[in-house]
Amino acid sequence: MKLHHCKHGGGSLCDMLVIITTLFVPLGYASPSFLSEPVVTKPRHSRLFKSALQQVNSDLWTPLVNQGWKPCIDSIATSLSLPDSSGYIQVFLDGGLNQQRMGICDAVAVAKILNATLVIPYLEVNPVWKDTSYFEDIFDVDHFMNVLKDDISIVRELPDEYTWSTREYYASAIRSTRVKNAPLHASANWYLEHVSPVLESYGIAAISPFSHRLAFNNMPVDIQRLRCKVNFEALTFVPHVRDLGDLLVNRLRFCVVQSDDATGTEYLKQVVDTKGIKGAGKFVALHLRFDKDMAAHSACDFGGGKAEKKALARYRKAIWQGRVLNSRFTNEELRNQGRCPLTPEEIGLLLTALGFENNTRLYLASHKVYGGEARISALRKLFPNIEDKKSLASAVERAQINGKASLSAAVDYYVSMHSDIFISASPGNMHNAMVGHRTYLNLKTIRPNMALLGQLFMNQSMNWSDFQAAVVKGRRNRAGKIKMREDKQSIYTYPVPDCVCQQD
Repeated sequence: MKLHHCKHGGGSLCDMLVIITTLFVPLGYASPSFLSEPVVTKPRHSRLFKSALQQVNSDLWTPLVNQGWKPCIDSIATSLSLPDSSGYIQVFLDGGLNQQRMGICDAVAVAKILNATLVIPYLEVNPVWKDTSYFEDIFDVDHFMNVLKDDISIVRELPDEYTWSTREYYASAIRSTRVKNAPLHASANWYLEHVSPVLESYGIAAISPFSHRLAFNNMPVDIQRLRCKVNFEALTFVPHVRDLGDLLVNRLRFCVVQSDDATGTEYLKQVVDTKGIKGAGKFVALHLRFDKDMAAHSACDFGGGKAEKKALARYRKAIWQGRVLNSRFTNEELRNQGRCPLTPEEIGLLLTALGFENNTRLYLASHKVYGGEARISALRKLFPNIEDKKSLASAVERAQINGKASLSAAVDYYVSMHSDIFISASPGNMHNAMVGHRTYLNLKTIRPNMALLGQLFMNQSMNWSDFQAAVVKGRRNRAGKIKMREDKQSIYTYPVPDCVCQQD
């Protein structure tokens, strides 16, 4: 049992309202929530792992240089007032927080295209996370409306004459005001041709489903800039999420773990001057995307033996009825294609090979890890200073996000945006959102070359020096360079050149 106590005067940012306990499970055992899941009992890449423990590393904290770009989201239109509204647009957004975030940006853009009034978007309950939070529970509505007041008209609720237009209304029968056939990545003209007539006839149009329903190509400059404005400026989290995020960031930067030899416990101690103290002042946010859904859907082999393979296959069949494209390929084929998420052990080896010292502070921005502490233990051996929301804040301090997956994800997003470096163990919506937002602000982000790493980790005879050389070489061509958006790529992941301008 590891106890984080506080040892300082009153009012310190390291203060916690209750003692925080973090359970460390011996290797080969799982915590109660993972009893039904197979676990790994030893490092899978033992040859590399032993060398990594002895590695002498270099410093990687230098910020990115100015690359000649600046945020550019102002409209090029000269009109000082909004045109008359053509009616009300409703959207119903499914998915997790980051998918919904992109949907909100697209909803604002569609409202602009149609000269319509946007109703604050409705967030569907995700069947996996089961979070019932509304838009206003996660995002600051007043800020959202104020930032966009010169771009589109927005209302919190429909006027009385349209209060019948609800999710339940559209779920009960076919309705003429619902637009349910919007194609993926539809053009602006599609909305003008198919949704404008609905607005003209009824004064309201409800678009569902709406995820990924607006194209990234062949859009007017103002529409592209508006999407960026929504994503990077208008969408801010509610105050209590920002407050908790700031608390976590400050504790990551200015509180270090100290040992009390007399009692055998550890406590968080505030450090006023971080110079000369290893591990203080900077941290890496790591999105360790390795939950059961991800592990099963990838159809990859993670070293847990036959029991784990069978368990994940059963889960695949139960959730997706076997309709998983990756299951058609062998593990070797999947790894060569970069389709396998990195395990905690593999992300630890990657960080070590890149040059991070073992006293680097890692913030885990992720949901429950498949395999529990037994799976994380290899990463913890390489990087002992691993923290998350539970290790940094008390239950009382986390009360407002408890049991709310979207609010928890919002805190992780906020902390990740304030980290010195962000890295994700697998591509996905969180990875994409972070890459885009941090590119927009010119913040350092590590994008693992998944295909290269898949091939390296399959080579069981590779020694540490060759592994590290291959990792560093693979990273050299990707480090610190802004990637321009290519045809059909998301503006939210690659905001250059649409969201930026050349500096004078």
